[in-house]
Amino acid sequence: MKINFNKNKDGLVPVIIQDNRTLQVLMLGYMDDEAFEKTKNERIVTFFSRSKNRLWTKGEESGNFLTVKSIDVDCDQDTILIKAIPENVVCHTGSFSCFGNKNSKGFLYELEAKISQRIDEKIEDSYTYYLFQRGINKVAQKVGEEAVELIIEAKDNNDDLFKNEAADLLYHYLILLKAKNLSLENIEEVLLARNK
Repeated sequence: MKINFNKNKDGLVPVIIQDNRTLQVLMLGYMDDEAFEKTKNERIVTFFSRSKNRLWTKGEESGNFLTVKSIDVDCDQDTILIKAIPENVVCHTGSFSCFGNKNSKGFLYELEAKISQRIDEKIEDSYTYYLFQRGINKVAQKVGEEAVELIIEAKDNNDDLFKNEAADLLYHYLILLKAKNLSLENIEEVLLARNK
């Protein structure tokens, strides 16, 4: 991975931080080659702070670190895109992102991660883990029940009930994917291939 730190006179390149699960843009910062190497090696985002004139690890004071999941460079090799998992809110104002609050778009990936965590950590008082423990037949049966309930609500004119049943179906579908050792991304790949 080659980055052109000499393109700008100050030796800095812009860095876009995206939520790895939802792809929401979280913030923009700058890195020099030292900040980039530190980020790459430690897998925690470190910027070069122009106001402090030094390296600055995001979260060093607040504890709201950004854990790196992937690093990409644009075609001109002068902008970095980092997909990260935020520890908490990202913006110093208290907003989830420097561009506003958490978006619902892409939340399915965050929900999928929570479902997986509850199952992997065997959280006893979790409905998710309880259903998963009952086996794939029970999980699949629940998905079928939710699908039928959604169909029934689709025939009526109550959008709130329809949306709630749709949410129930998606939630249980994510549990079924976990039971099958698959992910939402696996299904998106099939849809993407079909789109060609």
